[in-house]
Amino acid sequence: MTEYSNLFSPVRIGSMELKNRVMVPPHTALMGPLWGTQEQADQHVAYIRARAEAGVAWFDTVTGHIDNLYVPGFDPVGVGARTKGYIRLPHFRDRIGQLTEAIHGAGAKLTIQLVSQGGLPNAPSSVLSTPMLNAVPHALSREEIAWYVNEFSWSAGEAQVAGADGIELHLNHDDILEWFMSPLTNRRDDEYGGNFENRMRIVMEILRASRELTGDNFTIGVRLNMFEEMAGGYDLAGGIQIAQYLEASGLIDFVSLVVGSNWGNPSYIQPHAYEPGQWAEMSGEFARALSLPVAYSGRVTTPELAESIIANGNAAVVGLARAVIADAEWVLKAAQGRADEIRPCTGCNDCISASLAEKLNLSCAVNPHVGTEVKGTWPVPARTARDVLVIGGGPAGMEVAALAAERGHRVEIWEKSDRWGGQLSTAVNAPTYEGFADYLAWQGRRLDRVGVNLIDGRIATAQSVLERNADVVIVATGATPRYPDVVGCDRANVHDMREVLDGKVTLGKRVLVVAQDDHMPPLAVADFLASEGHEVTVVYATNGPAPLLTRYIIGGILARLDSAGVRLRYTEIVTAITDEGVHIRHAYSGRTEVIDDVDSIVLACGGVPEASLYEELKTEHPRVHLIGDAFAPRRLLFATKQAYALASLLDD
Repeated sequence: MTEYSNLFSPVRIGSMELKNRVMVPPHTALMGPLWGTQEQADQHVAYIRARAEAGVAWFDTVTGHIDNLYVPGFDPVGVGARTKGYIRLPHFRDRIGQLTEAIHGAGAKLTIQLVSQGGLPNAPSSVLSTPMLNAVPHALSREEIAWYVNEFSWSAGEAQVAGADGIELHLNHDDILEWFMSPLTNRRDDEYGGNFENRMRIVMEILRASRELTGDNFTIGVRLNMFEEMAGGYDLAGGIQIAQYLEASGLIDFVSLVVGSNWGNPSYIQPHAYEPGQWAEMSGEFARALSLPVAYSGRVTTPELAESIIANGNAAVVGLARAVIADAEWVLKAAQGRADEIRPCTGCNDCISASLAEKLNLSCAVNPHVGTEVKGTWPVPARTARDVLVIGGGPAGMEVAALAAERGHRVEIWEKSDRWGGQLSTAVNAPTYEGFADYLAWQGRRLDRVGVNLIDGRIATAQSVLERNADVVIVATGATPRYPDVVGCDRANVHDMREVLDGKVTLGKRVLVVAQDDHMPPLAVADFLASEGHEVTVVYATNGPAPLLTRYIIGGILARLDSAGVRLRYTEIVTAITDEGVHIRHAYSGRTEVIDDVDSIVLACGGVPEASLYEELKTEHPRVHLIGDAFAPRRLLFATKQAYALASLLDD
């Protein structure tokens, strides 16, 4: 049935017999929470069920925060902060029961990850793990350590009683337990610090106590950073030493490997600044040093990559999170030889950035169905097939056309240029944006499969649209470049970033980028310019770069730019461009300055909606809709979600 013979071979992990080598690591905490209302839990379970029924073998998706320990009145704050955990909730067993029913019913397995975030407020010693967070933690006493050992091990037993097949001890990503193992953060001088064995003591005590409660017929593993990126932390050899020590104890059944921190370069949720599977060969060093099965996670994007990781002996199991967010049927399509139909993850990380920075529910830029699984399978056939005309072949137009056609509507798209994809087809020219090109290619194949009639080189006018006499008209005409209210923006040496990425202009050696966009574009064009050999300066009025990019994505691109010599300036407003240079004013003090070492200026200032066609049509046609950048310029995530919402309503 499949060319991926290694990926789809069974494997035993502890007490779990897995039907294939696909594991899904934790990522659902930002979805409708399993521990919230029943409605939220139903959506959570529906999301997992869709992926279980499509063939995933192992779900390690429950982030099981244990209870926290602190003095009365202390408020833990920060990402991952908890006062009470999940496992002592009165409905923990009930909710895990609902989840295991869906997972076991599809022939898959469930493990629960046990987590206690470090520094919130507790740690082995009062040492900071990162220069990005400066809240000094409380150093645990022996009595408090014993409390955590009991809480972790009790939680393992409770996970077993609730019906899970195993647990995974979280030894990475600023967990308290990573901090105990690390020579950077563990500066204790008692039996829980100092030499290697002492730093491992709390982990060993938790594992022993957990095994005593659960017995051998229960899978116990660890998730481990292969190395710590901060100077003073353990290196690759240190990571292998930890894994071998844990294996020698006889207390664990697997080691799940990742790289990266919560904040740095790399982030443990690697965006498209990194290669797919970039650290898989490093995982292989662990696999060859251990007898236990190893799982590798880190931008495993395609079945071909997953197959090669396993075939080369770099892991026994691959972990997919964003890949199965992007396509719930990733495993099924790979098994059926339909890999070209898998909706590709772009690595944009909006699934986590938009949740944390903009407080949106877990979403996916390329898959608008995420978060809607409880409504049932897509597509819902249209009650009445309609003739739908879409104006504009950008991301919103292409997505709504495909969705409408999947429901049974007859769909035609008019695109004024000879290039499909709108501004995304320009963005793919930036370094590391290959995943977006893959997405556009996939979208083209999808439109062909569902029978959408694509017509390029067609300029739409109100008259031509009305003469077409479609039942429904959807205007997705995008946006035009935004030129800020800055004196001199019309000068010959000033260019919009779209012209630059499309190679339509010639620039001087020294380029200044005016950044008036809160997401990736200014950084992407700076990366492009640096790769072309320019000396680049980026000027932000904000007090840091790209405020909508969280710490899970920003580190990779900032590392690239710094390595390329790009200079970033903050809290400075560009006020004029003259023969003297670029005039700036400090956003807070009002201090002025002229940057005179500039040959060319590139504007990365977003767009302005192009909705004139819609304004002409809305009083002339009974069913005309506006979506995407033509309504308000945002990102791919917003375009696809709007397309889904509209396609769902077309026969209302």
